[in-house]
Amino acid sequence: QWIVNAYALTFGGFLLLGGRAGDLLGRKRVFLVGLVVFTVASLLNGLAQSSEMLIIFRGLQGLGAALISPAALSIIAITFAEGSDRAKAMSVWAAIAVGGGAVGLLLGGVLTDLLSWPWIFFVNVPVGIAVFIASRRFVPESKDPRAHKTYDLAGAVTVTAGLLILVYAIVKAQEKGWGSAHTLGFGGLAFALLGTFLLIESRSPEPLVPLSVFRIRTIRAANVAMFLLAAGLFAMFYFNSLYMQRVLGYTPLQAGLASLPFTVGIMVGAGLAQQLVKKLGAREAPVLGTAIGSAGLLLFLRLEPGGSYVTDLLPAIVVVSVGMGLAFVPVTLIATSGVGAETAGLASGLYNTSQQIGGALGLAVLATLGASKTTSTLADLGHAATPADQAQALVDGFHVAFLAGAIIVAASGALLLLLLRRSDVEAVSAGEPAMAEA
Repeated sequence: QWIVNAYALTFGGFLLLGGRAGDLLGRKRVFLVGLVVFTVASLLNGLAQSSEMLIIFRGLQGLGAALISPAALSIIAITFAEGSDRAKAMSVWAAIAVGGGAVGLLLGGVLTDLLSWPWIFFVNVPVGIAVFIASRRFVPESKDPRAHKTYDLAGAVTVTAGLLILVYAIVKAQEKGWGSAHTLGFGGLAFALLGTFLLIESRSPEPLVPLSVFRIRTIRAANVAMFLLAAGLFAMFYFNSLYMQRVLGYTPLQAGLASLPFTVGIMVGAGLAQQLVKKLGAREAPVLGTAIGSAGLLLFLRLEPGGSYVTDLLPAIVVVSVGMGLAFVPVTLIATSGVGAETAGLASGLYNTSQQIGGALGLAVLATLGASKTTSTLADLGHAATPADQAQALVDGFHVAFLAGAIIVAASGALLLLLLRRSDVEAVSAGEPAMAEA
């Protein structure tokens, strides 16, 4: 479990710092440093001889990803002007960022079956080297044009420590219990550190995160929407994998192949999003995406222990993945609109942090809800539970999680309508600078 958690901790904990570092030190520079860290960590993971070393190197890999992700998004935001060019670029970025997970499942299964588990890390090495060479040649450098005499070290320490501890509290909550002293203690410490961070930023002459950025309505709305989208949708991949492997009896490779339609659907939705932003508006397009995504999650309620992939699982996968593509592209556009070159990395870091924290919290909460339902059903059956009963109890738990996820995704669309005015996002599709303040 810690092999997974170590990556989640450092990735979620350093995203905001990584995004702001790009603004201050140079986005291309931070991207390349992150790429080197990620690639070297991948090599070390493959060579690891113990679980302890693997955990350490996975944490290092997460740090590299935390530098890469916001830097890449802010480079796109700076390179392409708001309007159709940025919409196309963001569509490609969103399709790769979200749809790549399904491809990763398949590739991981293939490499593990044909070679061995270290190759799921070794494969990153030639890719990382190729991207490094191409980026050095083709990616332009950009950063905050203003001179900075000092750097906000206290702010950097408190926000990074606060986010690290918050992610830790979330990922351990299902094991320790939401009301346990462990969860409440670490959660309270995280919020205390984040509160201290806000106090430091309000008094710092050169804050790591200028609090004025939160006055931009598009930033607030997009981050709330992304937090809820990630909370409601990302756990779906986990539950689908469990359903296919533990209920339908798929191998990891078969489950990876069965997940490929996710990538196709997300790419289709991302492509359609470009046109819908122009026709419906940047506020209405993601609301349509959340409605479709929520409907897709409700289709998963049709799953049964003896279900069919083609008639039961595939339709839900197609609908929810198209909805994801339709929602993620406009929300990403909104999140990076209304900010200048000096804070593009900060906006990207905030957006990625909202996505990561939302996804981690959503998985923890929905997994707890699903497990509680499964446990309750099995307790009612007692020792008389047959393997068929156990499978049904597991599916019943999935149903509860999918229903809760559908409600969360629908709420993200409703909040977009409430938090944004149509005039706030007109510039997103019109190709003009936007600054929608409260």
